Amino acid sequence: MLIDFHTHTSASDGTLDPIELVARAVASKLELLAITDHDTVAGYEAAAAYHTLNSSDMRLIPGIELSCQWSGVTIHILGLGIDCHHPSMCRGLHIMANARRERGLKIASRLESCGFEGALAGALAQAGASQFGRPHFAAWMVEQGHVKDHNEAFKRFLGQGKTGDVQAFWPQLEEVTEWIVSSGGIAVIAHPLKYRFTGMKLRRLITAFVAAGGEGIEVRSGQQTPDQTAHVLRLAKEYELEVSVGSDFHRDAPYLPPVGVESSPFEGLKGVWQRWSV
Repeated sequence: MLIDFHTHTSASDGTLDPIELVARAVASKLELLAITDHDTVAGYEAAAAYHTLNSSDMRLIPGIELSCQWSGVTIHILGLGIDCHHPSMCRGLHIMANARRERGLKIASRLESCGFEGALAGALAQAGASQFGRPHFAAWMVEQGHVKDHNEAFKRFLGQGKTGDVQAFWPQLEEVTEWIVSSGGIAVIAHPLKYRFTGMKLRRLITAFVAAGGEGIEVRSGQQTPDQTAHVLRLAKEYELEVSVGSDFHRDAPYLPPVGVESSPFEGLKGVWQRWSV
């Protein structure tokens, strides 16, 4: 079964608009798709409206990828099967919109202090109606000729530990997990190996996540080696977590995975997709 529980649209930092992503997934014969834009459900809602009018065998799952803080590090938590209009989620989305706005102002201030005048206005113009974030600063820097491409922008100015890496505005892990659980969804740790934690620190994160009400972990995210997937699977079994898989699709590129992940390698495990499989 081809599924995907981690995808992004132009509502956050993806390049396909929500309708294009759904059409791509249907054409690729996915059975289950979750749109998990960063800190917004606008992409899912636009896709759902289109999908309702253009029915197919694919089931579209409401989702989100929420940014939070834990132990001084930015962590991403997926919310799958959420009620987008639940009061807890609505309150959370309002908090995240404010956090992103404040973060954007801080990033712009830092970049402008380095000589990149007009960073805020330029990034906002790039974002348009999308959820405002670092990729829009990167796009503006490329457009202005400050860097040659998106990767250079992050490597030199916007990535972890660089001038534009601002984390302090995110809520705590426990808070965002509660928003997801209260709104009827399952909370899933996104790309757990991306944080490059030691084994002990990763277990501390999972312990805190489970204590907060989290129930799932992404065992396959984007491009991983078989050894990496096996490592996360061992953690899933150790903590009795449901497993999730996703492409973390943002854009078409030779080095990035397409939409869709085959679930058959994970047969016999408790997959989040079993909640929605007929």
